[in-house]
Amino acid sequence: MERYNIKFNDKTKKYLQIYNHIKDMILKKELKDHEKLKPIRKLSKFIGVNNTTVVKAYELLENEGYIYKVIGSGTFVSSKNRNEDIKIKKDGIIHFDNGNPSTDIFPIEDFKKAINIALNKEGSSMFEYDDGLGFEKLRVKMVEYLKSLYIYTNKENIQIISGAQQGIDIVCKGLINYSDVVFIEEPTYNGAIQVFKSRGAKVVSIPMLNDGIDIGILKLKLEKIKPRLMYIMPNFQNPTGISYSTYKKKKMIELAQKYDFYILEDDFISDFKFESKDNRPLRSYDDKNRVIYIKSFSKIFMPGIRMGIVEIPNELLNTILWAKYSSDISTPGLIQKSMYYYLENFSLETYLKGVEEVYTRKYLFAKELINNKLCNKLKMKSLDGGMNFFLELPRGYSSREFTRYMLNKGVAILPGTYFFDNLIDDRFFRINIANPSIQEIEKGISIISDNIDDFLKNYKYKLNDKSDILFY
Repeated sequence: MERYNIKFNDKTKKYLQIYNHIKDMILKKELKDHEKLKPIRKLSKFIGVNNTTVVKAYELLENEGYIYKVIGSGTFVSSKNRNEDIKIKKDGIIHFDNGNPSTDIFPIEDFKKAINIALNKEGSSMFEYDDGLGFEKLRVKMVEYLKSLYIYTNKENIQIISGAQQGIDIVCKGLINYSDVVFIEEPTYNGAIQVFKSRGAKVVSIPMLNDGIDIGILKLKLEKIKPRLMYIMPNFQNPTGISYSTYKKKKMIELAQKYDFYILEDDFISDFKFESKDNRPLRSYDDKNRVIYIKSFSKIFMPGIRMGIVEIPNELLNTILWAKYSSDISTPGLIQKSMYYYLENFSLETYLKGVEEVYTRKYLFAKELINNKLCNKLKMKSLDGGMNFFLELPRGYSSREFTRYMLNKGVAILPGTYFFDNLIDDRFFRINIANPSIQEIEKGISIISDNIDDFLKNYKYKLNDKSDILFY
């Protein structure tokens, strides 16, 4: 108990001193992985503070991943740097249904320092509206970052945005008028479909093959219909995980030039190679000025900062700039300048290498597990990376019913209904592994495997109405 003894000072709030003291013990390994911490009442009595002070310290430690709670058992030390740890879910459900990355990988400490550096250097300007395109120094940093993806551009062509969803929205505001045609992959990201429809666009779906969009069907459609825009995810597509071959990437540029349309590329994870032979963005092949490139940091950095970029062809700059201005004037200066000082003072490259190792390990583990445990009963789209696995039930079964069935077993998956504009056959569902730990992935896939026979035996032709919830 003596190691918990703290000599308080008057300069810092007591709960922060408790937080720092316990954190130091964890980092110095004075408290071992999964060691139980002292109960709140006992610790507060020992160090002479009220219970609330210790509660606040424990909450801060838990939020940053240093400790975890087990209801009815107590509070324990996390092995923070071991991605194999099982995270204790408050609802007891293993979540394969959302694409948010695990908070374990967030560079919290470095970003906190970046915020403080930004406040010290920028002062009150942090809270003013920024230049329409975004903080100039950050845009310069983005130009340098894009070179690592083989994209060579200028700061004048970069618009800072508040996340990829806003990027899709402002491009549509700038380009799409009522009854314009937008081509999309089938299946695709639901949030994009909703934006296109909100602008009154006519949406035309083109099916996906194992190496990207079906070029044959695309050509047939282009002979009859002229799209204003085509929305695609060439690397590790959501929800299928499919990546375009180099041939198809180049062919897309050729077709956009020939039939005079723009391509809206949504890139959220092409920084990582996985098993791909070509994870270069489509934009890196664009020598015709046909690609509007959205880069999101939600899946590779921290989704909560809501920051991304749109790299825009010269002739569309003013149009999209005004669309951004009409949406929110500018992305908050606090976010932009904190991100700039993070890039200036810390190594994004080193951080991304660590994330890539975690994601690749999860992907390879999940892929092998799904192949061994599920693919004797279900079909899976061929893929070579990413965080999504798109599986297919036999004919006569509903993914919506399967989703409800699995939720009752403790596993949340996402029905494929949310990824189609015109649903013909509801047999697909998505498993996303960005958030769960290795153990949770193993447990979740095993639960699906253990219950699939019962579902196939008892739930054929049992259908329910589609929910109207919009999943992102």
